[in-house]
Amino acid sequence: GSRFLNGTLDIHIELERKLANFLRKDDAIVFSTGFTVNEGVLGAITGREDYIIWDERNHASIIEGIRVSFSTKFKFRHNDMVSLERQLKRCDPNKVKLIVVDGVFSMEGDLADLPGIVKLARKYNANIMVDEAHGLGVLGRRYNGKGTCDHFGLLPDVDLIMGTFSKSLASIGGFIAGDYHTINYLRHNARTYIFSASITPAATAAASAALDILRAEPERIKNLWELTHYTIQQFKDRGFEVGPTSTPIIPLYIRSDEKTFAITKQLFEEGIFVNPVVPPAVAPNETLLRFSLMATHTYEQIDYAIDHIEKMFRKFGVI
Repeated sequence: GSRFLNGTLDIHIELERKLANFLRKDDAIVFSTGFTVNEGVLGAITGREDYIIWDERNHASIIEGIRVSFSTKFKFRHNDMVSLERQLKRCDPNKVKLIVVDGVFSMEGDLADLPGIVKLARKYNANIMVDEAHGLGVLGRRYNGKGTCDHFGLLPDVDLIMGTFSKSLASIGGFIAGDYHTINYLRHNARTYIFSASITPAATAAASAALDILRAEPERIKNLWELTHYTIQQFKDRGFEVGPTSTPIIPLYIRSDEKTFAITKQLFEEGIFVNPVVPPAVAPNETLLRFSLMATHTYEQIDYAIDHIEKMFRKFGVI
């Protein structure tokens, strides 16, 4: 049932408290999926006279949430602080302004310029919401896994932190964390929270256990980063066109839909799973393979994968 009816159990409340504590926020609420977090929060958090300013490469769930909002929406060019400031100048200085960005952009693995965003938010009295779907459990100082905001030392400067359980926490569901009054408001106004069945107890327990492991075993994240640096350098040394990644999401540009699907299929037959990324997920001339790493991969597995990917890229004339 809904969290408003018979869908709230002690295990949900326990996980919400753990997430808030982990991210040093007052409170958090758990949703059924990460998509419904962004859709519900952004559809409820601002009013008709307010503003949402968003990066053009944000995830589709953010765009969907913005679409259903009654606020005025301004889009800025990807990670372009000049463009962001231009849009902030268009806003009424006396109204609410919410800047929304992915912490890690999901297709190309690059990071939001949070230091620049925080500087502009202070200048124009704006609030910030960061989607940490791909940052949680990966980024953070001293391998703490707290995400992009902590990576830059800016956790206190970000008002709302969104995350999902379907990446590093190996479950399903999502959450939003922030100050007490905002989270309490969302509990009573986010329609995807009120009118959706709650996350299952099994998925909640799995996410909670994964969070415990994340906090107790930072060596997993350290190993992930060692693998990441090795893999990116290997691809670059072999002549691949690697995207602007700073994370274990490694984009390999092909720039042809047909070649992307053909290479993906043949790699799968060799026991290598990669994601083909084609429009509308990326621009028409930016078709790519998304190569993603886990902390449990071995160097032998990575070398095997890179060797076969190089073979396929040469076969199809990509490199």
